[in-house]
Amino acid sequence: MPRLVIDNRPVEVPIGATLLDAAHALGIEIPTLCHLEGFEHSTSCFVCVVKLKGKPGLVPSCATVAADGLEVESETDEVRDARTMALELLLSDHLGDCIGPCHAVCPAHMNIPLMIRQIAAGRLRDAVVTVKEHIPLPSVLGRICPAPCEKGCRRGQHDAPLSICLLKRIVGDADLAAPEPWLPERRPSTGRRVAVIGAGPAGLSAAWYLLRDGHGVTLFDDHAKPGGMLQYAVPEDKLPRAALDAEIALVARLGAELRLGQRVESIAELQGDFDAILVAAGELRPGDAARLGLPASKTGVEADRETLATPVAGVFAAGGAIRPQKMAVRSVADGRAAASSISAFLSGSSHASRITHHAFSTHIGKLKEGEMAAFLAEASDVPRVEPSGGLAAGLTEAEARAEALRCLHCDCRKPGACRLRRWSAALEASPSRFKGERRTFVQHRQHSQILYEPGKCIRCGLCIQVCAREKEELGLTFIGRGFDVVVGVPFDRPIAEGLRKTAAACVAACPTGALALRDGEDPSPSR
Repeated sequence: MPRLVIDNRPVEVPIGATLLDAAHALGIEIPTLCHLEGFEHSTSCFVCVVKLKGKPGLVPSCATVAADGLEVESETDEVRDARTMALELLLSDHLGDCIGPCHAVCPAHMNIPLMIRQIAAGRLRDAVVTVKEHIPLPSVLGRICPAPCEKGCRRGQHDAPLSICLLKRIVGDADLAAPEPWLPERRPSTGRRVAVIGAGPAGLSAAWYLLRDGHGVTLFDDHAKPGGMLQYAVPEDKLPRAALDAEIALVARLGAELRLGQRVESIAELQGDFDAILVAAGELRPGDAARLGLPASKTGVEADRETLATPVAGVFAAGGAIRPQKMAVRSVADGRAAASSISAFLSGSSHASRITHHAFSTHIGKLKEGEMAAFLAEASDVPRVEPSGGLAAGLTEAEARAEALRCLHCDCRKPGACRLRRWSAALEASPSRFKGERRTFVQHRQHSQILYEPGKCIRCGLCIQVCAREKEELGLTFIGRGFDVVVGVPFDRPIAEGLRKTAAACVAACPTGALALRDGEDPSPSR
C-alpha cells in the first residue's frame, strides 16, 4: 500500500487510490467540480489541483494516482491561486443568476422567487415558512414597504414588475387568519438570556430569531404598546393596528417577554441579569448613547459594520439606533443580522456576519435583444393584477395566484447545491476577472421534470456518463468542438426525448445549476 505525505501528514492508501482519496482519508477537503465518486474523469476543471514537492507545475488530485514517497501540498498560496483562477475561467463563460434580481436587491434578502412559486401552487403555508426565514412581520411589511425588490424585478423590463409586496402581504394575512398561525420550532434552550432595548421592527425581528435559536429574550420598551414607529408613526389606514398587534403577538407566543412602559436608563442595569444586550431603540437623541453607557458615532451608537457589536463586550446595536432608517424592512434585516451575531457570541464562536452581506452570486445583467422571450416562455401574459377590492383590501387568493404566474423565475433552482457557487465563494473567485462577450441566454423547458441551461454547463460530462450507465436510448453527448462544444441530445432532439428515465439522476450529478428540477426548492443558505 502506498505511503505518502499530504500537508506534512502521513497517510497510507490502497493501491490505485488517487491523491484526492488520500486527502479525504486525512479529512482534508479539496474542492472538486468534475469529480464524482464512481465515475470516470472525462474532462478536468483543474479546481482540485495540488502541488507535488520537487516537481514542476500542478496536478489534478482527482486523477493522479497515489504513489509511495510522494509529498503533496494542498493549501499553499500557489495552489489556492491556481484553483481560484480555474474557477474564474469557468465563471467567465457562466451565464445565469444564482438568485433572482428581486432576491438580490431585497434588503432582507428574502427568497422571493421560491415564495412566488409556492403561492402559484396554492401552498400558502409553505410560503409562510419561506418568508419568515427572513421576515417575521410579512403582514406588516406587505402593507408599508416601499418595495425595492419590485424595482429589481426583471418582468418590469417587459411590462410591469410583480406585486411582490402584495404577495408577501397575502402570505402574512393568510397565516394570521389560520386557526393555528405558523411558529418555527425552537432549538433546545441554551440557558442564555438576551435583553433587547426597543420593541420596534429591529427589536421584534431580533427577538424572533434569537428565540428560534433557543435563547430567552426580554424586550424593554418605554411605550405603552410594542411596535415602535410602526405603532406610533404609521397611519392606521396604511397599517391597521390589528395586523401589527397580531404579528407582535406571535413573537410573544414564541416566548418573548415584553416589559412595556419601562425605560432603560443604562445598560449597566441589565448586564448582571442578561448574557447579551441589543440596543434597538430606534433613532436616538443627542446624549442617549452616552446615557446608556455606549460610545457614540455621528449617526448613533458606535457599532461594527460587520457584526453590529459595540465596543462594549456583549452589547450589540441595530436599526435606527446605529443610523437613520428610512425603511422598516432594513430594520428587520438588521434585527435578524444582530440575532445571528449575538447567537455566535453566546456560543463562543468568532464567526458573525451580516445578512446584508449577500452570498456569492453571478448575474446575467442587462438582457440582449430577444432574450426576454426565453424568460417569458412559460410565464402568464396577463398584465399586472390589481386588487379588485382596492389596495387596502389587498389581493384575493385567486388574484395572488394569477399574479404569481407572471413571475419569470430568473433564479437558479439549486443555489445551495451548486458546487461552482460554493467554491467560488470559499476561494473568493471574481465572476468578472475574465469576462468577455457573453453567450446568449437559453433555457430548455421541454422536459416535464427538469430545466436545462447550457450557459451554466461546465462540460464535465457526468450527465453523459449517467445516461450511458442507465442505457438511455438517446441520452446526452458532447456536440461540437473546442470552445463551442456543448452538451445536448443527439440528432438535435429535445431534452425530453434524451432523458426519459435519468432526468433526476442527471440533476443530482450536475455540479452546477445547468440541470435542475423545474420545481426545485433549494433555498440559499439561510445564514
